[in-house]
Amino acid sequence: MTIERSTLMTKFPKAIFGDLKRAARKKASEGVALVDLSLGSPDLPPAELVRNELSKQAALADSYGYTLGGTDKFNEAVANYYKRRSHVTLDPQTEIIQTMGSQEGLVHLPMALCNKGDVVLTTDPGYVAYEAGINMAQAEAYYMALTPENDFLPDFNAIPEDICKRAKLLILNLPGNPVPAMPSISFFDKAIQFAKKHDIIILHDAAYSEFYFEGDRPISFLEADGAMDLGIEINSLSKSFSLAGARIAYIAGNAELVQIIGELKSNLDYGTFRPIQDAACVALDNAEEITESLREVFSKRHHLLSNGLKEIGWDVVPSSGGMFVYAKYPQQQFNDIDFVYHVIEKTGVVMVPGSIFGQSGKNYVRIALVQPEELIQEALNRLATL
Repeated sequence: MTIERSTLMTKFPKAIFGDLKRAARKKASEGVALVDLSLGSPDLPPAELVRNELSKQAALADSYGYTLGGTDKFNEAVANYYKRRSHVTLDPQTEIIQTMGSQEGLVHLPMALCNKGDVVLTTDPGYVAYEAGINMAQAEAYYMALTPENDFLPDFNAIPEDICKRAKLLILNLPGNPVPAMPSISFFDKAIQFAKKHDIIILHDAAYSEFYFEGDRPISFLEADGAMDLGIEINSLSKSFSLAGARIAYIAGNAELVQIIGELKSNLDYGTFRPIQDAACVALDNAEEITESLREVFSKRHHLLSNGLKEIGWDVVPSSGGMFVYAKYPQQQFNDIDFVYHVIEKTGVVMVPGSIFGQSGKNYVRIALVQPEELIQEALNRLATL
């Protein structure tokens, strides 16, 4: 029997993370203690009150049925969170839908909104799930380069008119992955004006919204005038609340878009385990307390790593938030892929090459703030020896 991959599978390149792990394990087998700053998975545990709620609900005999989507309690918790944190009013019944992690939502969403040949505007570099979703929908990606000249924000004026006419969806991500450029209402206003002119839907990925180190609250895309007319925001509890393995997220915004996504999801899954939803409600209801301590930890890590890299000659992209540091290394005789393997071999420090996120990421690396300060300092000490 001959087993062949589908044609669609050719559009999904093999992820580099497995190869990085293998190279790191090989180095560790030589007795080198690794400092892994590659995967953006929080090293902090969920808050104790969140873990206690999950444990309590999971012990109940009646917790194991299908939920068929977000519970009323979960949707109301999301709406309350938006009201408190971003001063945005949402209808829990019509303007919020749960997804099984933001990855699931991001990959499936273009299938609900785009036809074959439609253009999706996405950033270069950008999170790899965006391209996966575009390919699943058989749409075409147009990459908006993130460059120093434009503060690593997309330049809508640089998009050709014929592309604008074919565009159906615009994907934004602030603070971003891998580039931690920060959101502002003025930028969101520009995006909305552009989208209204060309009849384009906006999806804002707010996975890192609570990772801000200046100001007093997160900025939501839905705060901007006109955002609810044409846009939606996806947010995950993976990063801000350390619930990465629980796989719970939501999409909020325009009711018609939420309804369409709900029609697709009714054919894909039966909802997230109710005890996880109940634990997520506790997290959202206590967001101020939980995320304040999160920001304190990550702000210190961000400051230490950014300044430390600058001191050893790296060109660090300025940022005041996010879960990553994005930087150009001084050893430019290496391309970024060869460089990260060189670094593993010479130092045992694990990072991610920028080019896996797009061509504009060449000669950059993404470094995740997922280790305590003492290990980040150890990584800096080792990188200084290169």
